[in-house]
Amino acid sequence: MSSQNRTGSRRKTITTISSLAIAGALVLTGCSPEVEKGWMPTERGTTSNTDRIMDLWVNSWIAALVVGTITWGLIIWCLVAYRRRKGTVGFPRQTSFNLPLEVFYLTIPIFMVLVFFYFTDRDQQAIDDRSQPADVVVDVRGKQWAWDFNYKSGNVIQEDLHEAGVQAHLTGNTIDKEQLPTLYLPVNKSVDLELNSRDVIHSFWVPAFLQKRDMIPGKTNYIRFTPTKEGTYDGKCAELCGEYHSEMLFRVKVVSESEFQAHMDQLKADGNTGLLGVEYDRNPNLNETK
Repeated sequence: MSSQNRTGSRRKTITTISSLAIAGALVLTGCSPEVEKGWMPTERGTTSNTDRIMDLWVNSWIAALVVGTITWGLIIWCLVAYRRRKGTVGFPRQTSFNLPLEVFYLTIPIFMVLVFFYFTDRDQQAIDDRSQPADVVVDVRGKQWAWDFNYKSGNVIQEDLHEAGVQAHLTGNTIDKEQLPTLYLPVNKSVDLELNSRDVIHSFWVPAFLQKRDMIPGKTNYIRFTPTKEGTYDGKCAELCGEYHSEMLFRVKVVSESEFQAHMDQLKADGNTGLLGVEYDRNPNLNETK
């Protein structure tokens, strides 16, 4: 009887500790702005997609933390409650199977995977929804090792315009970011980025937007979002694309519509009319320039 009381007391203690650990983990998820955004490199409300991506990321980690805490709690409980005690002789009673337990550890993980899949698919479908035409369409072309931006005529842009970027040069000194290729976008206007590569595989990445997508020769990928906060955001190529991959930098300036139109007018005044299209693409595997 004394042994049973001690075992029951230990089980109660372990259950209490596990419960407190789970409660503490949930409380900690809201104790600071960094934790609330999952240590993401941006703020809420930067684009129409950042809040959705951030919530999916943070909630996934909360779920993983809760499941991990419960799992480790059960493991520790089993180690303590069913440890081999002093004076025990022989082996414990052997069982070939436990049907309720086997059904439990089969169905619960499947249910968890389906829940994760549902929320991930729901958010991905919403983020990639291009059923409605965008206000601004920009053909972004990556090249070794810079960027070209083609602003296509549409609701906001009156005629086709382009801006050719020049490779950054890292010398160990401070970079003059004003010389980097800069993509201008109007705030609160939906944007379609048509991502194309002129040569090898690149990857368009603006950390503050929480979206990254590869640029594959001969294939157009898309990013759809609405910038909702004015500011200047750093971008880079996120795919190793050659010797000067690290110098393939750019910036995105989200400005008011009047500032955006002023920049378009400046491009027109500088003679940057028309698009820098596929005629400037090349295929390095065939060593031919189109």
